Amino acid sequence: MVNQKNILLGVSGGIAVYKACALASKLTQKGANVKVMMTESAAEFVTPLTFQALSRNPVYIDTFDEKHPEKIAHIDLADWADIAIIAPATANIIGKLANGIADDMLTTTLLATQADVYVAPAMNVHMYAHPAVIKNMKQLEEWGYHFIEPGAGYLACGYVGKGRLEEPESIIEAIETHQHQEPFLTGRKVLISAGPTREKIDPIRFFTNHSTGKMGFALAEAAAEFGADVTLVCGPVAEKTTHPRIQRINVMTAEEMYEAMHVHFEEQDIVIKSAAVADYRPKLVYEEKMKKQDGEWHIEMERTKDILQSLGEVKSTQYLVGFAAETTNPLEYGKKKLVKKNLDAIVINDVSSEGAGFGGDTNMVTYVNKLLKQEEIALASKREVAEKILKFIDQDMKDEIR
Repeated sequence: MVNQKNILLGVSGGIAVYKACALASKLTQKGANVKVMMTESAAEFVTPLTFQALSRNPVYIDTFDEKHPEKIAHIDLADWADIAIIAPATANIIGKLANGIADDMLTTTLLATQADVYVAPAMNVHMYAHPAVIKNMKQLEEWGYHFIEPGAGYLACGYVGKGRLEEPESIIEAIETHQHQEPFLTGRKVLISAGPTREKIDPIRFFTNHSTGKMGFALAEAAAEFGADVTLVCGPVAEKTTHPRIQRINVMTAEEMYEAMHVHFEEQDIVIKSAAVADYRPKLVYEEKMKKQDGEWHIEMERTKDILQSLGEVKSTQYLVGFAAETTNPLEYGKKKLVKKNLDAIVINDVSSEGAGFGGDTNMVTYVNKLLKQEEIALASKREVAEKILKFIDQDMKDEIR
């Protein structure tokens, strides 16, 4: 998949630059046309001449070193590239890109390119876990950058942990796998619910839960990238949608989500209800703020409509998938929900497990279809989990499991 591709290899400054030499060499051996762009810091570790010899092309460092007067080099290279790879990607270069800073040739070119950009981080284990770095990586991921996670092991700083640049062979394999992904949901319509609902008590207070919508948004983004036209019905969350094939519908209450899901349900091919909808709401909603009083305050609750069950009762050709977030006997309760609500499949996760709770960036789940075939998805980013769930759904539909 990299053969005959124009690949811009961006190299930022870190000890892992030596691996970028091997990466440039292996890409060239695979038939790629490689051009290397280095930061000044990267040139402190390995000379540009090394990359020139390995890529058989000029190496670019200085924005103002225009080798061809008839072209603006960084724009020309941005347009030339089919694929851009940043390896190693330091915390500094990730931070610059996430904040739109273009103060050298590499950042200027990357902000101008329309190519697929793959980021292979390499840094100290504590830097990689720093909230600022995590936030910057998340921002880039939302904009469509693809991350190749670093490996764990002995780092040059002496620490042992996650932060080591992935091996060149693995970087190439990850890129080829992604490039080879077919838009298998092209022509499909997918309806997804995400996030919590808020059930009002008075103008100040409400009941809700810990859901952030991250899993549902990951499903929506992945489905859109796989070619689907996505309708995303979401409760009050901070997540953003970026893909042009996602139609976002914001709701607040369980009743509003019920209405939105039913309005759009009939025309869908796949429906995934990943939202954590309130099961109960206050029976009485106060028009004015309830003042603090002595003693206890009892609030009578009433059931909300069961959205998933109501969809299961009216589904015809739709492939209907539910989520079961459990803390006790998750498989047992999840399978009961699968049958009771007339689902085609259910995604079960134990939210009490480390790395699988609400609000995190990772998840691990069990996918069970109506034939009770189980597929385990190990701990991974929610985007990776989303992609695997969609592939399981697609395979079930091809096998006509419904």
